[in-house]
Amino acid sequence: MSDNLLGIPETKLPVDPASAALEQGVDPRDVARTNPSSSLAWATLAEDALADGDVIEAYAFARTGYHRGLDALRKSGWRGQGPVPWEHEPNRGFLRALAALSKAADAIGETDEQRRTADFLRDSSATGARELGL
Repeated sequence: MSDNLLGIPETKLPVDPASAALEQGVDPRDVARTNPSSSLAWATLAEDALADGDVIEAYAFARTGYHRGLDALRKSGWRGQGPVPWEHEPNRGFLRALAALSKAADAIGETDEQRRTADFLRDSSATGARELGL
């Protein structure tokens, strides 16, 4: 049985131009500076900040990546609901930013936002939520 009971088509983002630079080991700050619309670059910065215990920075980076991802989703035809499959690699930057935002919100006591973003992630991609620990 499909998780998409409403029959809303999946949204698949185009390849993020920052992904190649990140894979080559370019500093994520430099990648974000040259690719500010990349949710993947911001998600990477947020994850790194969370790992370092810098929750305020993580929150700011994740929120930026989340909003950049929403912009990209809308450009790709997303109408505010429906699947954003983890299995489609270019979607992972947005999903990672969303997970990082949920984790950072939890770390600063922003309970409503933590729940909302975790639910949004699970509704967008159950696989992504599992992969990202939410």
